[in-house]
Amino acid sequence: MSFLTVRHLTKEYTGGGAPVRALCDVSFSMEQGDFAAIVGASGSGKSTLLHLLGGVDVPTDDSVEIAGVDLFAQKEESRTVFRRRQIGLVYQNYNLIPYLTVRENLLLPLLLDARQPDAEQVEALALRLGVAEKLNALPDTLSGGQQQRVAIARAVVTRPALLLADEPTGNLDTANTAGVMALLREIHETTIIITHNLELALQAKRIITLSDGRIVRDEVRP
Repeated sequence: MSFLTVRHLTKEYTGGGAPVRALCDVSFSMEQGDFAAIVGASGSGKSTLLHLLGGVDVPTDDSVEIAGVDLFAQKEESRTVFRRRQIGLVYQNYNLIPYLTVRENLLLPLLLDARQPDAEQVEALALRLGVAEKLNALPDTLSGGQQQRVAIARAVVTRPALLLADEPTGNLDTANTAGVMALLREIHETTIIITHNLELALQAKRIITLSDGRIVRDEVRP
């Protein structure tokens, strides 16, 4: 059994007019430990796919299975708990809580799950991502690149089985991009990133190309 199985995933949006199909009959699977990049033009369905894989949006049709669990067969409350424990999601717009410090943002996924934070682990992660000196700062005092690194740290602090990242290095310089990519490859079992950066995509073992909501190419690299 594959670790991640996506079957005929379809998503339509209705806003009073004709339905807009953002994804159409998308199917693929990944084994535990795979590292994939999803690429495609703006509007091709990349972010929609990522949000469905993360369980933060609901498909119009069919299913996503993660480690044998049908994500959308679960009730919303159970799906939320599963997502919190098994999935790390890095949003393109960071989604940091503005009135919490960096440290509190990092600890939040653990505290919501009633898990005791490992202070040394949090400190080491913050140090590795270059935000250790910002742990007591509020997000709006950070640069875009610093906020992005905090968002990545928050996603990986729970050591989820699946990491989903939307343009995880979009606001980072070359050195920090290399460091983040090394971290993602090192500590995560299965990772999917969305990127417009071809050099970044080429670091993945697999590149899935979307166009108009459909997979038009699925390349496994040597």
